[in-house]
Amino acid sequence: MMQTIADAVGFDVETISMLMGMLMCYPLGFIMKALPYGKTKHLFSFLLGAFLLQFTIGVQWIHQLVSSLVAYVMFLILPPELSKIAVPVWAMLYISAGHIHRQYINYLGWDMDFTGAQMVLTMKLYSLAWNLYDGQALAKGEGSRASKKCAPFAVKELPGIIEYLGYTFCFSSVLAGPAYEYVYYANACDGTLLYDSNGKPKGKIPGVAWPTLKPFLISMVCMGIHVVGNGMFPLLDPVDPQNTTAVLVTEEFLSKPWFQRYGYQWLSLLFVRMKYYFAWKNAEGAQNIWYAGFEGFDEQGNAKGWDVSNNVDIIEFETAPNVKTLSAAWNKKTANWLGRYVYMRTNGSLAATYGLSAFWHGFYPGYYLFFLSVPILTACERLGRKKLTPRFGNGKKWSPWGIVCIISTSLIVEYIVAAFQLLSLEWALANWKGFYFAGHIACLVFYLAVSQIPSPKKKEE
Repeated sequence: MMQTIADAVGFDVETISMLMGMLMCYPLGFIMKALPYGKTKHLFSFLLGAFLLQFTIGVQWIHQLVSSLVAYVMFLILPPELSKIAVPVWAMLYISAGHIHRQYINYLGWDMDFTGAQMVLTMKLYSLAWNLYDGQALAKGEGSRASKKCAPFAVKELPGIIEYLGYTFCFSSVLAGPAYEYVYYANACDGTLLYDSNGKPKGKIPGVAWPTLKPFLISMVCMGIHVVGNGMFPLLDPVDPQNTTAVLVTEEFLSKPWFQRYGYQWLSLLFVRMKYYFAWKNAEGAQNIWYAGFEGFDEQGNAKGWDVSNNVDIIEFETAPNVKTLSAAWNKKTANWLGRYVYMRTNGSLAATYGLSAFWHGFYPGYYLFFLSVPILTACERLGRKKLTPRFGNGKKWSPWGIVCIISTSLIVEYIVAAFQLLSLEWALANWKGFYFAGHIACLVFYLAVSQIPSPKKKEE
């Protein structure tokens, strides 16, 4: 059946299986919503997550089960002071081994395997290890500054095995994320998100129709744009992307004028992003069906919103005036994971944060060329915000200065991020060389030039 559908639409079977699996989360979400609170929901979440993995990647889902169970044993036998290190190390070693194996047997291939879902699981295990540590430390009146900042996500005791597997295999986030905090999942499953201890609603419970329909419709639009746009401006060879030179670095393409090549590259990367937008918005809608994406109520009983499962702000990302805004709008839950459990736990080490992010993604040289370039952009951005923005900016995004920042950020990011998508060292360097390394040179010239400008004096009140 999958082969027939794949032949009809021109996609491979693996892509169709993944697409069907993600769409199945919607009817399953309505069933989840109707189930009684407690272990029934947790068990359903686990079993359906395992089913979806079997449907999309076959027996490879055993990797998720083994790594989850080993981590659970660590949680059982190790004190939180040790498990907060041991479990993240175990999770990172497992995903790293998966990336290395995939890269060895399927170099430059884009075939579906367990590593995508394992990346999501890695974030969950890593976060839960710190959540349990924070819960114990805060209960004793201890805990670091980071623990206190992450207090809303602290977990006081290890969940039961059914609750734990329900979280790690949660059907609506197991394929493409988002990897949100355990407390949000648990509150949605046990009813405390919506009801108090007496069974009374904490506020006026909002309907799920629009919070579900809106991201679903956006995901469908993004998928359509991806299919059409990627066909017109392919980044890789459409027939054999693994063994044929990428379109962006073929001799024919490199012989064209640089501005024509850059325009093609800009559009090509835009259409590639639509694939991610589809996956994340589709998952957001599937989460919202059963209130897993709902933030709950404030002390006055007002609904907070639906940001728990929102993994990308598309307009904010596409019109970001700086790298900081851009990073905050893209893959938001991964950014939260890195910020809360890497950056804050290493005293603000950017090297540790970017380094672990690179390992988490894999070991293709293109990833590291990209992540090594990001700090250069960050340094330029900080310098410009310090010395230029006070002179030309007025705090408004769509002011003349704001538009200049939006355009310059887009131009430089689309130049650098190509390495991330091209993967190989040869292709990434060939692409940058085709533009005479203009992006890197522009950053260097900008930094040296703007460094000579005196910092403006702060205005007196």
